[in-house]
Amino acid sequence: MRFRLQLVTVSDAGHEQVQQVAEFERTGVAMETLGLTLAEGKLMLKSVQTGMVHEQVNDALLQSRSCPECGRVRQNRGHHDITVRTVFGNVELESPRLGHCPCQPQEEKTFSPLRTLLPEHVSPELAYLEVKWSSLMPYEASCNLLHDVLPVDEKLNAVTIRNHLFAVAERIEQELGEERPCLIEWNEEEWAQLPIPNGPLTVGLDGGFVRSRNKRGCFEVIVGKSILEFRREEEEGAEKSQKRFGFVQTFDEKPRRRLFELLKSQGLAMNQKVVFLSDGGDDVRKVQQYLSPEAEYLLDWFHITMRITVMKQMARGLAKEGQGPIEKDREPAVARKGESMEEKLQSLKWNLWHGNVERALERVEELRWDLDLTPGKSESREKLSKQLGEFDGYIKNNREFIPNYGERYRHGERISTAFAESTVNQVVSKRMVKKQQMAWTERGAHLLLQVRTRVLNGDLEETFRRWYPQFRSGPEQQPLPLKAAA
Repeated sequence: MRFRLQLVTVSDAGHEQVQQVAEFERTGVAMETLGLTLAEGKLMLKSVQTGMVHEQVNDALLQSRSCPECGRVRQNRGHHDITVRTVFGNVELESPRLGHCPCQPQEEKTFSPLRTLLPEHVSPELAYLEVKWSSLMPYEASCNLLHDVLPVDEKLNAVTIRNHLFAVAERIEQELGEERPCLIEWNEEEWAQLPIPNGPLTVGLDGGFVRSRNKRGCFEVIVGKSILEFRREEEEGAEKSQKRFGFVQTFDEKPRRRLFELLKSQGLAMNQKVVFLSDGGDDVRKVQQYLSPEAEYLLDWFHITMRITVMKQMARGLAKEGQGPIEKDREPAVARKGESMEEKLQSLKWNLWHGNVERALERVEELRWDLDLTPGKSESREKLSKQLGEFDGYIKNNREFIPNYGERYRHGERISTAFAESTVNQVVSKRMVKKQQMAWTERGAHLLLQVRTRVLNGDLEETFRRWYPQFRSGPEQQPLPLKAAA
């Protein structure tokens, strides 16, 4: 049994032209030969694509042969070959060079109409698939995936895909507005006239590290997530809007603008409450400042309790060495009713939980005093003393950003960047750290993050549609039903 596929081109005047696409032969029935194989399907798609592209280009070039002003036929001044890369294979095209008609003065004597029609030689569909999958998996793996399922060019490799991803990311970067010290818009009088805003936005920022290719060690990547609690026009219980972002701190020149544009994409209004949660680092806090007049800046509870937990473990180690617990017969000024270091650390944590910063700092001083009065020296005690000193500076530097965590927790408000911690794993670790034994340049990591976050946010397709208005258009661009086509 033979199957013959043909491509029939019907011109606007109704003339038909038939091209042979493929021919397949089958004998008997078996699961492995039932219908089309993947190789046959790829061959058929490539043949159809080549036929369609040539017919479209030939028709467009035929219309450009005549001068639109006087109708005179333009002279052919030669041609050169170009290769157009599509999702169904490469297509070789002959690009003619035509002479300008003398009826209109022109700066150049000749021009290439195909260069005007096709300024880019990679189809948006192929570029979209390349950058989408290479942002989710290693470049080599995404290259193998495209080779397995599509009739793409055999020479397509990981370097080409990486370069295409960088080109798309740089185009995204060029669309960012200029960085400014303050991005707050309008003034208080205009804010008062704004309608009631949507629910509050909560933004969590955290950092991760990736291996450096050009330097020894690692460099830091800042990653975050913005969560919109609710939109007033949506039904109750609707899924919350969540968007991720990321950048390489030492490379990015527009971090504040990047975060501001992300919040605007979620409908940020100048009278809308925005809560920023971070680990208290100066660099991260600078990114959050001057974005909204209704902003609230909080120190992440997770980073506080994590530091206290480490110190508790050190105190237990000292207790086992016989240096940690405070004996009951010590002076009351040094020990309060025989409290151990671990108990004082728990009291320190309790005071911070309730926003009592002054009392918490007093507890830190008591702990440091206890350590100084404890006889003997050990490496464990020195480490704990160092940790207490660093924690004391950490709390003092962030004292104005420490709220009453217990009260916020009871009211169902966020107190931790746990959702940002998972974002670090999702955005950075899964693609750039875990199981990926490769090093990165700051530029390469930053550009990859811009595409990866758009893919995870579901925004990449909309970005391509903005660049190419007919990219994956609506139902009017779908293929006609067979009966209608017949």
